[in-house]
Amino acid sequence: MFDTVLLRSFVTVAQEGSFTRAAARLHLTQSAISAHLRRLEEQAAKPLFLRTTRSVSLTPDGELLLGYARAILALNRDARARLRHASTDGMLRIGMSEDFAHARIMERLHAFGLRNPGVTFDLTIGVPGNLLQAMDRGELDFVLGGRCHDDRPGRPLWREPLVWAAAEWMTIDAALPLPIAVFPEPCPYREAALAALAQAGIESRIAVVCSSSGGVLAAVRAGLAVTPMLESRLEGGLRPVKLETELPRLPDVEFALFGHASVSALVEELCAEARRDLAA
Repeated sequence: MFDTVLLRSFVTVAQEGSFTRAAARLHLTQSAISAHLRRLEEQAAKPLFLRTTRSVSLTPDGELLLGYARAILALNRDARARLRHASTDGMLRIGMSEDFAHARIMERLHAFGLRNPGVTFDLTIGVPGNLLQAMDRGELDFVLGGRCHDDRPGRPLWREPLVWAAAEWMTIDAALPLPIAVFPEPCPYREAALAALAQAGIESRIAVVCSSSGGVLAAVRAGLAVTPMLESRLEGGLRPVKLETELPRLPDVEFALFGHASVSALVEELCAEARRDLAA
């Protein structure tokens, strides 16, 4: 039988790729983490990690155990919650825009759950406008998302430039209506883009409407349209459109926390990780 304390250290090291970072996340010493993994390897009777002076990686047996370890910890957490009759009291309903939904944020959610077995998550990822409406209906506890122009009370987290993104090879023909790719309403980027074009007197048409960022990016890379996008999310094959000479300036996006955060420590952790991702 595997010890769940050892499994938790094992999963954290696998996620972080570092004994030092895993120790910091679990508030343990590095020597304690090393001792946990040695004991787990003794229980498994197999080496679980390949260690060098610069990196830590899983062996094939380690990869196999990782899936089971996550399942064991999840079942253990659920069992404890049910026995404590806390399955509903400990539910945290989170709304998150796609700008927050990347691997590191998801890892932080998982790590927080391991450290707080009485808390379970119900995560909804979508367009900020829809998420805020769901929160107003009482379906979400809080929302992490961006806004361009909104008087709704919220805790400001940081600001980012919003730019026009186009395929690197695309030439904008000023004689034709500008094709744009956008998310469905209500979307702050869509509203800001249409307002800026209208104020500049630039004729446009909505060429692509897609509820996923992947679909919008594919359309822009193919040259079907341009789109309003966070400057930090510009990826290969895309370029920022020159301002004034081609298209009007867009407002900054303010990322904020909306609603009452039931678990403030989780909110702080998610926001800090998002800032680190942006800085990188």
